[in-house]
Amino acid sequence: MQYISPIITKRIKEKLSRLNKLRPLPKTAVLKLKERFQIEMTYNSNAIEGNSLTLKETYLVINEGITVKGKPLKDHLEAKDHQIALEYLYDLIAKNKRQTISEVLIKNLHQIITQEIDREWAGRYRNSNVIIAGSKHNPPNALAIPKKMHELISWLRSQKNKVNIIELATLLHHKLVYIHPFFDGNGRTARLAMNLLLMQAGYPLVVILKNDRKKYYDVLESADKRNYKPLIQFIYQAVERSLDIYLKTLTPAKEKQEKFLTLAKISMQTPFSAKYLNLLARTGKLEAYKEDRNWLTSKESVDRYLKNRIRQRKIKK
Repeated sequence: MQYISPIITKRIKEKLSRLNKLRPLPKTAVLKLKERFQIEMTYNSNAIEGNSLTLKETYLVINEGITVKGKPLKDHLEAKDHQIALEYLYDLIAKNKRQTISEVLIKNLHQIITQEIDREWAGRYRNSNVIIAGSKHNPPNALAIPKKMHELISWLRSQKNKVNIIELATLLHHKLVYIHPFFDGNGRTARLAMNLLLMQAGYPLVVILKNDRKKYYDVLESADKRNYKPLIQFIYQAVERSLDIYLKTLTPAKEKQEKFLTLAKISMQTPFSAKYLNLLARTGKLEAYKEDRNWLTSKESVDRYLKNRIRQRKIKK
C-alpha cells in the first residue's frame, strides 16, 4: 500500500541525495548540528511526556551541569539520561551502520533513558497491565508482551528492504508504543528506535516537536485504528525538516541557497494566502519546515508546487 504521494517521496530522496553529495561533511559544522539536534530532541522528546525543562534549561543541564531552581530532580535526570541514550545511538551507528534492532537493543535504550528515574524497571518489561491516560487504547496484557515483542522483531526483519525506510521506521515506532512494553519511557524508546533505522539510512536525527504534541497523539490514535497515512505523513514532514536544516547549514555559500521565510512573508510573493500555504505545508504538499510554532517555506518551493500541480492536471486530461 502506498501511503505517501510519489512527489513527496521523490522530494525527500532528492534532498537526501544532495546531502550525500556534500560528503565528507565539514567536521566543525557537523558537530554543531549534532549538538543542536541532540539538545532539540532531548528537550522535545521529554517535553512531550511532561518534562518541564525549557530548551535553554535542557542545554544548561546537559552541557553546563547546572541545576535549575524550581524544577524537579526527575526532569534533570531525564534530560541527562536521554542525552546518554543519544550518544549510545550515535556510537552504535559509528561502529556498525547495519546494526540490527533486537529486543536486547530496545531494552538497552529503555534502560539508559530510565536508569536514574526508575532503576527497578529500567530495561525490563512491565509485569502488570497499564492504562494510558487520555488514550482510548488499552495496551496488551502484560503476560503477552514477550510474545508481542518477539513478533515485532520478526515482522521488522521480514520487512527490511521491502518497505520504504521512512515508512518502516514509522510503523516500528507505532507498533512499539502500541505494545507499550514498559511501565514508563515507551514513547522516548520508540522515537529512539525509529531514529536508529533512519540514521542508518543516512538521514539526520529526526525530532518530533513538543508544539506538535496534540497532532502527534492524534495521528498515533489514527494508526491504532490501522489508518497509518496521517502518522507516516507526519513523520515524513519531520524527516524533511531535519534535511532542510542540514542542507541550509552545509550547502557551500557559493551555491545558491533558497531563502526560507514565514508563510506570511512568502504569501506576499505568491498568489496564495498564508492560510492556504499553511494547509499545503501541514498536508506535506509544500516543502516547508517548522521553527518553534512557525512554518517556513521558500518562493522556489511554491513555484515547484505550482509546476507539479499543472503537470498533474495535464496528466489527468
